Amino acid sequence: MTTPCIAACKNAGGICSGCKRTIDEIVSWKELDERERAKLMSELAGEISTHTCPSCGKPAQCDIAAGKSTCWCFSVEEREPMLGLETESCLCRDCLTKQPIA
Repeated sequence: MTTPCIAACKNAGGICSGCKRTIDEIVSWKELDERERAKLMSELAGEISTHTCPSCGKPAQCDIAAGKSTCWCFSVEEREPMLGLETESCLCRDCLTKQPIA
């Protein structure tokens, strides 16, 4: 089974600091089929994105912008808003992980 795990696991407020999956994504990984796993791995790698991160400019993914009813970030701990960042766009997983938990 393919996996983005790099064996550097640490829970950073609901996001693994190693592979950047949410805890929910890690737990449900074995239930996903290969196509779903490949899609999520492409999103994690920035190969599939809906926009650029307003903080760092790297590819970012918003599941709502991609047509889903909820976003992956709804399952992580709420973060403090970024000072000076006036935007509706989601942060990338790296930038969101660095934000202090509210």
